[in-house]
Amino acid sequence: MKPFNPSADSGASGHNATESEPNGAGGTKSTRNTAAATGCVINIQRYSLHDGPGIRTVVFLKGCPLRCKWCSNPESWKSGQEVYLDPKKCIGTDPCTGCLDACPEQAISPQAGLASINRSLCTDCLLCAPKCPSTAISVYGQTMTVDQVLRIVEQESAFYKRSKGGLTVSGGEATVQADFTSALLSEAKRRRIGTALETCGYAPWSSLERLLPSLDYIYYDIKSVDAAKHKEFTGVDPELIIGNLRKLAQVFDPVRIVVRTPVVPGFNDREEDLLAISKLIKDIGDIRYELLKYHRFGSVKYDFLGKEYAMGAAELTEEAFERLQNALKQA
Repeated sequence: MKPFNPSADSGASGHNATESEPNGAGGTKSTRNTAAATGCVINIQRYSLHDGPGIRTVVFLKGCPLRCKWCSNPESWKSGQEVYLDPKKCIGTDPCTGCLDACPEQAISPQAGLASINRSLCTDCLLCAPKCPSTAISVYGQTMTVDQVLRIVEQESAFYKRSKGGLTVSGGEATVQADFTSALLSEAKRRRIGTALETCGYAPWSSLERLLPSLDYIYYDIKSVDAAKHKEFTGVDPELIIGNLRKLAQVFDPVRIVVRTPVVPGFNDREEDLLAISKLIKDIGDIRYELLKYHRFGSVKYDFLGKEYAMGAAELTEEAFERLQNALKQA
């Protein structure tokens, strides 16, 4: 896996802007340079066709309050930077000992001639990564300014205009980095870039509400309305998520909201599961509803991070997914 390198894509930019916004509970105003605001970015994916209308650039941010068993981006859970190890790229600890020598916690040791990280000892100090000549050990997450991100996003401006696309901020959960997300979206709008947000909805309402003036579209996950199942498979209750969707539909154009459900085997892959979600959405407003098919594309990243992929070899067949889609259409 090639490490994300923001400097490889960023070009010159003369943009600069300031933003005034509430400062804490007191409501006083402060002005800050939005283009210089920083956040922790996992990846910037260009030419995306599935994360909003038109051709889009998706910015994935670090940090997520959920622990979904099927998550394809486990590197997004932790808010800060973290090291990962791809053993297939390791050239061997004999004679290369750069990572072993660099680790102050002695968390890296040779196993069958290859580097291995003891996650219980690792503090993510990141000292090992620059010592690895093959990038077998690298870092998830890079600190970037709003301007650095938008320099990359703006490279596709011609495509946005023709396709009515733009920037989509995703994660992780973008509201975990609410200050950075707010600055990024507001500056994107100032530069006349279309905007969208992908959110799990599990955030203080104030964190979502502050983003609304800078958003064209919102893609909102409702994974289940069954509290026990939701808690078991995501680690949190759905009450806050559903409550935020109700509030959102009252203050944001429902036509510009899309609710999506990832259909996950053993969790919400029964007709009654999805029909219950569909009924909830219809009760809230005229909101578009879409299903996303379960996949295992990110499972290898669990190995890189020393985690276990909880879904194992579970699968959702194309036939089963189509049956569920048809059931919703007929409801």
